[in-house]
Amino acid sequence: MWARRWSNRMNSEIVELAQLIRKRNEIDEEISRRIGRPANIGHIGEFIAAAIFDIELFASATTKAADGVFQKGQLQGKTVNVKFYGKQESSLDIRRDALPDFYLVLTGPKSACISSKGKSRPVCISAVYLFDAPLLVDAIQGRGSKFSEATSVPQAFWQAAELWPTARNPVIVLEQKESDSLQLFAS
Repeated sequence: MWARRWSNRMNSEIVELAQLIRKRNEIDEEISRRIGRPANIGHIGEFIAAAIFDIELFASATTKAADGVFQKGQLQGKTVNVKFYGKQESSLDIRRDALPDFYLVLTGPKSACISSKGKSRPVCISAVYLFDAPLLVDAIQGRGSKFSEATSVPQAFWQAAELWPTARNPVIVLEQKESDSLQLFAS
Protein backbone atom coordinates (compact mmCIF):
# COMPACT_ATOMS: atom_id res chain seq x y z
CA MET A 1 0.00 0.00 0.00
CA TRP A 2 2.79 2.44 0.96
CA ALA A 3 4.62 1.64 -2.28
CA ARG A 4 1.49 2.40 -4.33
CA ARG A 5 0.98 5.80 -2.60
CA TRP A 6 4.63 6.65 -3.13
CA SER A 7 4.40 5.60 -6.79
CA ASN A 8 1.23 7.65 -7.35
CA ARG A 9 2.84 10.70 -5.73
CA MET A 10 5.95 10.30 -7.87
CA ASN A 11 3.87 9.92 -11.04
CA SER A 12 1.96 13.08 -10.14
CA GLU A 13 5.21 14.99 -9.53
CA ILE A 14 6.66 13.75 -12.83
CA VAL A 15 3.55 14.91 -14.71
CA GLU A 16 3.71 18.33 -13.02
CA LEU A 17 7.43 18.61 -13.70
CA ALA A 18 6.90 17.75 -17.37
CA GLN A 19 4.26 20.51 -17.63
CA LEU A 20 6.56 23.06 -15.99
CA ILE A 21 9.42 22.12 -18.31
CA ARG A 22 7.16 22.57 -21.34
CA LYS A 23 6.28 26.08 -20.09
CA ARG A 24 9.94 26.81 -19.42
CA ASN A 25 10.89 25.64 -22.92
CA GLU A 26 8.29 28.00 -24.42
CA ILE A 27 9.72 30.91 -22.42
CA ASP A 28 13.30 29.94 -23.32
CA GLU A 29 12.31 29.83 -27.00
CA GLU A 30 10.91 33.37 -26.77
CA ILE A 31 14.05 34.60 -24.96
CA SER A 32 16.21 32.95 -27.66
CA ARG A 33 14.29 34.76 -30.40
CA ARG A 34 14.92 38.07 -28.65
CA ILE A 35 18.62 37.64 -27.84
CA GLY A 36 19.59 35.64 -30.94
CA ARG A 37 21.30 32.89 -28.95
CA PRO A 38 20.23 30.02 -26.67
CA ALA A 39 18.53 31.17 -23.48
CA ASN A 40 21.24 30.20 -21.03
CA ILE A 41 22.31 32.59 -18.28
CA GLY A 42 25.62 33.41 -19.99
CA HIS A 43 24.03 34.51 -23.26
CA ILE A 44 21.29 36.40 -21.43
CA GLY A 45 23.94 38.25 -19.42
CA GLU A 46 25.90 39.12 -22.56
CA PHE A 47 22.76 40.51 -24.20
CA ILE A 48 21.85 42.62 -21.15
CA ALA A 49 25.43 43.89 -20.76
CA ALA A 50 25.71 44.75 -24.46
CA ALA A 51 22.49 46.77 -24.34
CA ILE A 52 23.23 48.63 -21.10
CA PHE A 53 27.01 49.11 -21.36
CA ASP A 54 27.20 49.65 -25.15
CA ILE A 55 29.25 46.56 -25.92
CA GLU A 56 29.50 45.18 -29.43
CA LEU A 57 29.38 41.42 -29.01
CA PHE A 58 31.52 39.26 -31.27
CA ALA A 59 29.58 37.34 -33.93
CA SER A 60 30.80 34.04 -32.51
CA ALA A 61 29.92 33.09 -28.95
CA THR A 62 33.07 30.97 -28.83
CA THR A 63 35.67 33.72 -29.23
CA LYS A 64 38.53 32.98 -26.87
CA ALA A 65 39.02 35.40 -23.95
CA ALA A 66 36.30 37.97 -24.65
CA ASP A 67 32.67 38.35 -25.59
CA GLY A 68 32.92 41.78 -27.16
CA VAL A 69 34.34 45.29 -27.18
CA PHE A 70 33.23 48.44 -25.35
CA GLN A 71 31.98 51.06 -27.82
CA LYS A 72 32.15 54.28 -25.80
CA GLY A 73 33.81 56.14 -22.94
CA GLN A 74 37.27 55.57 -21.58
CA LEU A 75 36.94 51.82 -22.23
CA GLN A 76 36.18 52.24 -25.93
CA GLY A 77 37.99 49.54 -27.91
CA LYS A 78 38.77 47.44 -24.81
CA THR A 79 37.76 43.78 -24.77
CA VAL A 80 35.34 42.47 -22.18
CA ASN A 81 34.32 39.06 -20.93
CA VAL A 82 30.80 39.17 -19.49
CA LYS A 83 29.89 36.82 -16.67
CA PHE A 84 26.38 36.38 -15.24
CA TYR A 85 26.11 34.38 -12.04
CA GLY A 86 22.86 33.56 -10.23
CA LYS A 87 24.61 34.31 -6.95
CA GLN A 88 27.68 36.28 -5.93
CA GLU A 89 29.82 33.64 -4.26
CA SER A 90 33.15 35.53 -4.44
CA SER A 91 34.47 33.38 -7.27
CA LEU A 92 35.15 34.17 -10.90
CA ASP A 93 35.98 32.00 -13.91
CA ILE A 94 39.46 33.23 -14.87
CA ARG A 95 41.51 31.73 -17.70
CA ARG A 96 45.07 32.98 -17.50
CA ASP A 97 45.74 31.73 -21.05
CA ALA A 98 42.96 33.93 -22.46
CA LEU A 99 42.53 37.24 -20.64
CA PRO A 100 40.27 40.05 -21.80
CA ASP A 101 41.01 43.63 -20.83
CA PHE A 102 38.05 43.59 -18.42
CA TYR A 103 35.58 41.26 -16.73
CA LEU A 104 32.07 42.68 -16.41
CA VAL A 105 30.24 40.56 -13.86
CA LEU A 106 26.50 40.60 -13.24
CA THR A 107 25.43 38.65 -10.16
CA GLY A 108 22.41 37.70 -8.17
CA PRO A 109 22.41 38.07 -4.38
CA LYS A 110 25.48 37.38 -2.22
CA SER A 111 25.73 33.81 -1.00
CA ALA A 112 28.29 31.58 0.62
CA CYS A 113 29.68 28.72 -1.46
CA ILE A 114 27.59 26.00 0.13
CA SER A 115 25.35 23.22 -1.08
CA SER A 116 22.65 24.26 -3.54
CA LYS A 117 20.35 21.49 -2.36
CA GLY A 118 16.85 22.84 -1.79
CA LYS A 119 17.77 26.28 -3.15
CA SER A 120 17.05 28.08 -6.42
CA ARG A 121 19.18 30.34 -8.59
CA PRO A 122 16.85 32.94 -10.00
CA VAL A 123 17.97 34.93 -13.00
CA CYS A 124 18.26 38.39 -11.47
CA ILE A 125 20.83 41.13 -11.06
CA SER A 126 21.66 42.31 -7.55
CA ALA A 127 25.04 43.84 -8.37
CA VAL A 128 27.41 44.61 -11.26
CA TYR A 129 31.21 44.59 -11.03
CA LEU A 130 33.99 45.65 -13.39
CA PHE A 131 37.44 44.10 -12.94
CA ASP A 132 40.59 45.12 -14.80
CA ALA A 133 41.57 41.57 -15.79
CA PRO A 134 45.40 41.89 -15.86
CA LEU A 135 45.44 43.78 -12.54
CA LEU A 136 43.12 41.22 -10.95
CA VAL A 137 45.25 38.31 -12.17
CA ASP A 138 48.43 39.95 -10.84
CA ALA A 139 46.80 40.53 -7.44
CA ILE A 140 45.49 36.97 -7.19
CA GLN A 141 48.81 35.55 -8.34
CA GLY A 142 50.56 37.66 -5.69
CA ARG A 143 48.38 36.02 -3.05
CA GLY A 144 49.46 32.57 -4.27
CA SER A 145 45.92 31.58 -5.29
CA LYS A 146 45.16 29.12 -8.07
CA PHE A 147 43.14 29.95 -11.19
CA SER A 148 40.11 27.91 -12.26
CA GLU A 149 36.47 28.15 -13.23
CA ALA A 150 35.87 29.18 -9.63
CA THR A 151 38.87 31.35 -8.78
CA SER A 152 38.44 32.78 -5.31
CA VAL A 153 38.39 36.57 -5.42
CA PRO A 154 38.69 38.35 -2.04
CA GLN A 155 35.64 40.33 -0.97
CA ALA A 156 37.64 43.58 -0.90
CA PHE A 157 38.25 43.19 -4.65
CA TRP A 158 34.53 42.73 -5.28
CA GLN A 159 33.74 45.79 -3.24
CA ALA A 160 36.28 47.96 -5.13
CA ALA A 161 34.96 46.68 -8.49
CA GLU A 162 31.28 47.43 -7.78
CA LEU A 163 29.54 49.57 -10.39
CA TRP A 164 25.94 49.01 -9.27
CA PRO A 165 23.92 49.36 -7.07
CA THR A 166 26.70 51.21 -5.21
CA ALA A 167 29.09 53.09 -7.49
CA ARG A 168 32.52 52.28 -6.04
CA ASN A 169 34.47 51.71 -9.26
CA PRO A 170 35.11 55.07 -10.98
CA VAL A 171 36.05 53.52 -14.34
CA ILE A 172 32.40 53.53 -15.46
CA VAL A 173 29.92 56.02 -14.06
CA LEU A 174 26.40 54.84 -14.80
CA GLU A 175 23.80 57.24 -16.09
CA GLN A 176 20.31 57.13 -14.56
CA LYS A 177 18.86 55.25 -17.55
CA GLU A 178 21.54 52.55 -17.18
CA SER A 179 20.81 52.19 -13.46
CA ASP A 180 17.09 52.07 -14.21
CA SER A 181 17.67 49.37 -16.81
CA LEU A 182 19.64 47.24 -14.34
CA GLN A 183 16.91 47.74 -11.75
CA LEU A 184 14.46 46.03 -14.13
CA PHE A 185 16.38 42.78 -13.52
CA ALA A 186 16.73 43.15 -9.74
CA SER A 187 15.41 40.42 -7.48
